[in-house]
Amino acid sequence: MDDNIPLERGVLMARPDTGGGGNSPEPPQLEHASRNLPFYHAPVLLREVIDLLQPASGKLFFDGTLGGGGHAEAMLQHGARVVAMDQDPNAIKHATERLRPHAAQFCALRGNFRHFPQIVEETGVSGFDGMLVDIGVSSHQLDDATRGFSFSKDASLDMRMDTEAGLTAADLVNTAEEPELVRIFFEYGEEQNARRIARAIIKARASRRIQTTLQLAEIVAAASPKRGKRHPATLVFQALRIAVNDELAALHDFLAAAPRWLKPGGRLAVISFHSLEDRIVKQTLHHLSSPFIDRPEWPEARKNPDHALKLITRKPVQATPHEIEMNPRARSAVLRVAERLPA
Repeated sequence: MDDNIPLERGVLMARPDTGGGGNSPEPPQLEHASRNLPFYHAPVLLREVIDLLQPASGKLFFDGTLGGGGHAEAMLQHGARVVAMDQDPNAIKHATERLRPHAAQFCALRGNFRHFPQIVEETGVSGFDGMLVDIGVSSHQLDDATRGFSFSKDASLDMRMDTEAGLTAADLVNTAEEPELVRIFFEYGEEQNARRIARAIIKARASRRIQTTLQLAEIVAAASPKRGKRHPATLVFQALRIAVNDELAALHDFLAAAPRWLKPGGRLAVISFHSLEDRIVKQTLHHLSSPFIDRPEWPEARKNPDHALKLITRKPVQATPHEIEMNPRARSAVLRVAERLPA
């Protein structure tokens, strides 16, 4: 736990109320307060997140995907305290420096957000007024060619969000059997040419190990000619990244645990960037916000034992045209929010 967080027997202590609150004036230049720092990236749907989570002095929030620290910074500027997590040590290092002016309100923990109950519990925290996860690869990870997430520049085929994790994308493409590659490309990338691409990879690696991003991108492009503006390797790279980081299972684990960590009236916000993630979020929040469950084989509906939330966003919240113009990566972002019911 960060020594700058006031502790008493390992429990985060409430800070004195210094004003602020949900109705306080927005801090100036909220979206660009740290643009002068390296590793800057624009947090997507920032104003929508703040409006829906309502950070204020005296409230405690969890940011499970700290990344560049933009969402956490905005919550801190509204007077809230933030416990944040990230599995990327580079993100932890940067955000700790970026948020140094808020050190007394902020704590950064290393780990995957799927494991937050075990990690956060060690700090003595038992509940949050709001929780946020911004799923997927960060802008910095995409822009840093050495991480191997993108084929815009040649680099080692890595794709690990946690740089100390074992399996890399290169390991996967060079060792997985053809049926497994087909499954990954089709299930995680919804790639229609999955079988053809998998065969091409198997053939290519038989004579030479596939080690770099451009090497893989060229193999995929040769097996699956370009259609439209999107590069033929786009969905394959998405699928490998999801597989390497076990992203969908991590999301399932987080959503299963999050409601128990929300205080009554506390809100859960999830930002996703593609249909696979959003489908999981939508279905899970729908289930957790349904008082009853009904199935065709049942004579009547039954009470839902998991009913713990109410939906705040009946429809997904998406970026405005202005935000998309300023940050094209926001185009695919989808925000869904639910609130913890009274105990």
